[in-house]
Amino acid sequence: MPDAVQASAFERTLPSLNEAANWVSAVSFEAFALRGGVRELRKQCYGSLRERGLGAQAAQHLIKRVADAYTTLRANIQAGNLGPVTSKSRRKAESKPVVFRRHSAHTFDDRCLSWNYDAQTVSIWTLDGRVRNVRFACSPDALKQLVAYRRGESDLVFRDGKWFLYATIDLPDREDFEPVDWVGVDRGIVNLVTTSDGTNYQGRRVGRYRRWQARKRAELQAKRTRSAKQRLKKRAKKEARHATHLNHKISKTVVAVAQRTRRGVALEELRGIRHRVTVPRDQRARLSSWPFHQLGAFIAYKCRRNGVPFVEVDPAYTSQRCPRCGHTERANRQTRDHFHCRRCGLAGSSDHVAGVNVRNRARSAWAFVSMPGPAPA
Repeated sequence: MPDAVQASAFERTLPSLNEAANWVSAVSFEAFALRGGVRELRKQCYGSLRERGLGAQAAQHLIKRVADAYTTLRANIQAGNLGPVTSKSRRKAESKPVVFRRHSAHTFDDRCLSWNYDAQTVSIWTLDGRVRNVRFACSPDALKQLVAYRRGESDLVFRDGKWFLYATIDLPDREDFEPVDWVGVDRGIVNLVTTSDGTNYQGRRVGRYRRWQARKRAELQAKRTRSAKQRLKKRAKKEARHATHLNHKISKTVVAVAQRTRRGVALEELRGIRHRVTVPRDQRARLSSWPFHQLGAFIAYKCRRNGVPFVEVDPAYTSQRCPRCGHTERANRQTRDHFHCRRCGLAGSSDHVAGVNVRNRARSAWAFVSMPGPAPA
């Protein structure tokens, strides 16, 4: 909660840092393409950054930030998250330097940023010098965690007209218990989550909500006015908050059931699914509008926090394989919602069958993970 003088220093510093980051990124791309490292960029850019008025630590952090951005981009390309070599998104990412937005977050370590927990103030470096006694607000529980578990760097963020400090805390994970079985979780569009127990979190209301938002979005886009664009931004953030809220509720319930029954949680590994799976044109918006990765990330971190074992398994043919006889055929899934095995006659909900297959694969995977090592010779 900076006052007017402190806020003006932040408003000058953050855009200037991101402008300098864009210059370093352009230098890195021109000289090394996507392979720029900290050592090479430091030789070429450190002196110029110091001449721009950046402090020594700020210049070092900015160079490392640019190098980390290219490292992340290379990792995403290698993992296939941007599609094959011929995909438009991959060609676009490889053809130009990484660009930082005007108010992108910037990192500060303990030399540039110091905390006074008792007074709830911080002292932070800016281009106008050290700004001291900047008040911050947080909940009492968050303050206790901040005092006990804060580690490493903090990010200065400007969002919706307010200033935030994102501090990293390192909470100790609980020791995982030995699971008696597994809860298989199948994620989908019509049914957001279906577990191997048969519990179904339907997305019917979510689908109606998203279609209504899409109609309103189209109406505003047709106006093409400045106020319409502002309303579009507000609606986008509101829809994202709604999705995040539902993902938190679903993940919390799934993990609570697994913890109460002493079972682990198993998910399908769905990274890069938007580039691997092709859907009809009218289904593209539905596939891309729900944050499936966020739901999986929420389940994973809630499992770690509560000591619940968590694994990801191969998603191939989970909705086409019979969990009783193992017969796998596309004809087993006659419709989107119905499964009927052509060999043994097992029938049921296709999403429930997929959840059972995920659970069975988790049993096999955990047997190899928990297998004792070979005895010494």
